[in-house]
Amino acid sequence: MELRHLRYFLAVCEEMNITKAAEKLMIAQPPLSRQIKDLEDEIGTPLFIRRHHSLQLTEEGVRFRNYANRIVTLADRSVEDIKEMHTGLRGTVYIAEVEGKAPRLAATYISAFSKKYPLVQYSIWNGNSDEVTARVRNGLADLAIIMEPYDPQGLHSEVIYKEPWIAMFSPDHPIASTKGTTIKLEKLADHDLIIPSRGSRLQEISDWFAPLGITPKIKARISNATIAYELCKQNVGVAIYPAAAGDLIHGENVLIRKITHPQHMASYVLIYPDSHPLSPVADKFIEFIRNGDFKII
Repeated sequence: MELRHLRYFLAVCEEMNITKAAEKLMIAQPPLSRQIKDLEDEIGTPLFIRRHHSLQLTEEGVRFRNYANRIVTLADRSVEDIKEMHTGLRGTVYIAEVEGKAPRLAATYISAFSKKYPLVQYSIWNGNSDEVTARVRNGLADLAIIMEPYDPQGLHSEVIYKEPWIAMFSPDHPIASTKGTTIKLEKLADHDLIIPSRGSRLQEISDWFAPLGITPKIKARISNATIAYELCKQNVGVAIYPAAAGDLIHGENVLIRKITHPQHMASYVLIYPDSHPLSPVADKFIEFIRNGDFKII
């Protein structure tokens, strides 16, 4: 077994498709299939369940992926460590992030880090919190920026940013007559609400209303803030979302009020694994974030 076999295996794990993995690796599909089959023969057990258009890891494949990630990471780390001694910090930081403020946070960190370490490169992946967390646990990302709530098992974490929740609605909506930049939570009680689709968000919002004796009227649960914006433009209901969703709004076709009484804050969290070592460049990047004082615009 050679290191390249592990890299091929991990590429297939990421794509769960031999053809796509071969394209990513810039090799032909038949040789990649043979390499994976040779690896399975050497180990003595199938690593993938093969379907017509996709693959699924076997239980043994999941465990082997964890070992392969550690081995490849350690190999890369040793090379990068020696290179750094001679040429300065270099390598690739693999970042996963959710929508909202996370892309802006990541961009701020990368901009500042690049000024100090210009040879470092970045690979950035975007998804929902569950997908992003899974990538960190599986070694497909060095670190991630997600939003609470989340499952912290196997992860180091640190809150890096907080923002209030806002209400977004059409100028034709009844609450558009509300003056000022804020609106009390109780004022939303009788209106159809548009909220994020995650189950944990529904519980979070229900708990927010509960002390007021109010059960929120959920009109739509959506996976993307852009959809919330479009629904508000059509006066479908009032969207309640963390404040970063307001960055999507241009002009006066959707209005924004910060929700108060009680105010609720959304927290962004930096996460990284506690079960396997990271590359020197990823370690340095995480340390830079944790110790830095950043102005998020």
